[in-house]
Amino acid sequence: MNIAIRNPVPLRREEGSVQVALDPTDKIETAKVFAVYGKGGIGKSTTSSNLSVAFSRLGKRVLQIGCDPKHDSTFTLTKRLAPTVIDALESVNFHSEELRPEDYVVEGYNGVMCVEAGGPPAGTGCGGYVVGQTVKLLKEHHLLEDTDVVVFDVLGDVVCGGFASPLQHADRALIVTANDFDSIFAMNRIVAAIHAKSKNYGVRLGGVIANRSAKTDEIDRFNEAVGLRRLAHFPDLDVVRRSRLKKSTLFEMEDSPELRAVTDEYMRLAETLWAGEDPCEAVPMKDRDLFEFLGFD
Repeated sequence: MNIAIRNPVPLRREEGSVQVALDPTDKIETAKVFAVYGKGGIGKSTTSSNLSVAFSRLGKRVLQIGCDPKHDSTFTLTKRLAPTVIDALESVNFHSEELRPEDYVVEGYNGVMCVEAGGPPAGTGCGGYVVGQTVKLLKEHHLLEDTDVVVFDVLGDVVCGGFASPLQHADRALIVTANDFDSIFAMNRIVAAIHAKSKNYGVRLGGVIANRSAKTDEIDRFNEAVGLRRLAHFPDLDVVRRSRLKKSTLFEMEDSPELRAVTDEYMRLAETLWAGEDPCEAVPMKDRDLFEFLGFD
């Protein structure tokens, strides 16, 4: 059952929640759309930004949309904290017709277009409103017509329907995880959310990206049990940490065999996603079953 978010007119921040009903007809139809999920702090923004660059190096026109109130998804691409959609809307008292694309879109490294949706202050509203308004603005300004790939970088927790709202627009959901208990437990919850949304929307599970892990044995064991596939593996390397400190993507760092192996893996991932694969028909485990399944030495 779909439950619409009430209060279709957004409220001012000091008056309380910023919420709105999502428009089920507001689809992105001109690009391949990927939504990147995973436990908080697992490296979704790093993965999204470098994947966006990889797509751009394949000659694709790429748009990355950060869906976190911290609005830090795209800073390695833009070298700054970009203005947010919610701040831009608030500046014109939510009269979106007064906005221009340059008010909320920033061109990043290698031509990747960057948008930070932002969000309401903590405890005051639903992030789904901002995602919906971001897509509306992009369509109103015809920015999606010249886009081949859209990458949504989504806040870690998907218990809120609002932060699951990118699934309404995505073709494939990708899950970033590490080879540990907490990350896999969160991954299972994300699988459940995508499984539920896929009953009403076109989104399907694309697969799993192993990140910050020397090994992938527990990830692979879980994937086999529920029906997932691993698409890529990025070990925990110091060059990744340094790239964040330098506010740069991995493709801008000084060349080395270690770095080349990582960027080659991103290029391979982008090629795989662009070519398209059959979706994963995964079935999540019950929490208690997963607790017993994840028995580490």
